[in-house]
Amino acid sequence: MEKVSIGLLGFGTVGTGVVRLLTKERERLEARTGCRIQLKKVLVRNKNRPRKVLIDSRKLTTNVAEILDDPEIDIIVELIGGIDQAYRYILRALQNRKNVITANKDLMASYGDELLLEAKKNQCDLYYEASVAGGIPILRTLTDSLAADRIQKMIGIVNGTTNYILSKMSQEGLSYEKALSSAQALGFAEADPTSDVEGLDAARKMVILSHLAYSIPVTLDDVKITGITDVTREDIIYAGKLGYTIKLVGISEVNNGAIDVRVEPTLLPGGHPLASVENENNAIYVYGTALGETMYYGPGAGEGPTAVSVMSDLLSVIRNMALGVTGNHIFLPKREMHARKDNLVESQFFVRLHIKDEPGSFSRLTDLFKEQGISLEKLYQEPITGQDAAEVSIITHRTNKILFEQSFEIMKKLDVVLNAKYFRVERG
Repeated sequence: MEKVSIGLLGFGTVGTGVVRLLTKERERLEARTGCRIQLKKVLVRNKNRPRKVLIDSRKLTTNVAEILDDPEIDIIVELIGGIDQAYRYILRALQNRKNVITANKDLMASYGDELLLEAKKNQCDLYYEASVAGGIPILRTLTDSLAADRIQKMIGIVNGTTNYILSKMSQEGLSYEKALSSAQALGFAEADPTSDVEGLDAARKMVILSHLAYSIPVTLDDVKITGITDVTREDIIYAGKLGYTIKLVGISEVNNGAIDVRVEPTLLPGGHPLASVENENNAIYVYGTALGETMYYGPGAGEGPTAVSVMSDLLSVIRNMALGVTGNHIFLPKREMHARKDNLVESQFFVRLHIKDEPGSFSRLTDLFKEQGISLEKLYQEPITGQDAAEVSIITHRTNKILFEQSFEIMKKLDVVLNAKYFRVERG
């Protein structure tokens, strides 16, 4: 090939990074691919808006047909975000036999299987490394580097916004509200942070990771999701007294042919590698049968990291085009989806509660756990200043999830218990 032409949909933060890399690193990229790389057209909303990177204004268009229907354009890079419009554009590009690169996690979590099938049908590439964990090459690692291994489990900090918020609550003692405001001021959180703080963003990424790791058609409906809006500074403090930190993690695990995928605030031991992942950084901890435990760490978002992932996909597509093997890498689910039943799930739990500071209160609590057959690993108790109450924090031993939840409901109804909450504990 002498030349490859690219059409870029979207000129926001990541689009700017892609154009910047195409301009700055053009000579090195062309040396690696052996062909000239041309950015032919860029879809924008406003052609007259000031840009952070220099570009010939004649390359800008507000008409998507000039890109999707141009026979000279070989590769479409979709960076507009959203689902419906992006879906229509990518589907049309694939039907026009154009290779596609996207950073759109929402789209791939919702319609990934359908679009991959369309890509395979038309012998086109569809790459989406940038849709999960920004600059961390985790998707390519799962499909290429770990292809010979059998993945058993993944634990991921895959949302930089929530990790930043929890880090500031832990490191600086900020309330949830103040930590969120700080994240918004720095651009780590949107004006409407719902998708991040309620766990939806992380859940979509865990859908994509699970699909690739296990060849199972996981959907968002299969993920149990709890966000961080109810996590308090006190929760973090008392978890710390027992040697744990709280992180919003996605956990995906296959056992005996059944899968369990969840996103929730979780206690991690202070010595766990993920416990030291701070601020907006992401990390994915992978358990393989042959390789064992490995972790992949780096910046989870931003212009540079995400643009690097997009450019990595671009180089892969160009190489595949040169070899005439586009579409051959498409990875579709091969196993049926069987969700693990709750009565088969076991875990440790962190219970934090206030009880009346009166004789017999504590024994009522421990007697209940004993009656239910739940043993305790760690326990911390201290009086609450100025109140006739005590703070109690407990780490249970590993126990059945259904049994624990039933016991927790009974515990909340004890007349000595003023309030209570719990989180799961993940030790690896």
